[in-house]
Amino acid sequence: MAAGANPAPRGLTGLLAPWALPALLVLAWQVAAQAGWLSSRILPEPLAVLRAFWTLTVSGELWIHLRTSLWRAGAGFAIGAGAGLLLGLLNGSSRRAETLLDTSLQMLRNIPALALVPLLILWFGIDETAKLFLLAVGVFFPVYLNTFHGVRSADAGLIEMARSYGLSGWTLYRDVILPAALPAILVGIRFALGLVWVLLIVAETISAQQGIGYMTMNAREFLQTDVVLVGILLYALLGKAADVGARLLERHFLRWNPAYL
Repeated sequence: MAAGANPAPRGLTGLLAPWALPALLVLAWQVAAQAGWLSSRILPEPLAVLRAFWTLTVSGELWIHLRTSLWRAGAGFAIGAGAGLLLGLLNGSSRRAETLLDTSLQMLRNIPALALVPLLILWFGIDETAKLFLLAVGVFFPVYLNTFHGVRSADAGLIEMARSYGLSGWTLYRDVILPAALPAILVGIRFALGLVWVLLIVAETISAQQGIGYMTMNAREFLQTDVVLVGILLYALLGKAADVGARLLERHFLRWNPAYL
């Protein structure tokens, strides 16, 4: 914990406190809708959104779209984050590899992932490959940059001390450099886990037949604003769930660090 910071609330209060603001916003939304301040065509009341959610759940349609989106997000993240991790470790550990690869990667990093959509359609058509490629490219760079930074930021004094105790090669890398780089690597993974849902919305507009993005765009065509809001809220909840998962990973792998307890 940072010096001077107030301790976080614990117990039931700690669990409920983060949800107080969203709950108040939903309550204000419901009150405004019931008072007639909001048009149901533009923004249906929360209860109407809840009914649409229930209808989609009971019919099984929601699970089909949710399963497809989860598969795309998981596969795209695994490919992109895996490649970013490997190249980040390689370039962070080797000046020669950095010289050969980093300039090209930095040039690619400055191309917006969304600008690749027309090219991906030309290369891969409109099947799953284009969607997964877009997701993988999007999550690659946060993981790559943070891994590279984490490895390069490893305490030189700590490495020198480990060498004086006889550690070298893979043992030095595994026991000293990787643990030192782990906080930065996990920050990259956490950021990428949030970004993958943003990119998924775009990916699922590429002639998809299933997925939350497809469900949302299809509902827009039929002016089903309540279903559109169900899709948007699902993205928000999935993003939050991914963030919670990333924080649990931080607590597990960085349990030796008091800042992550």
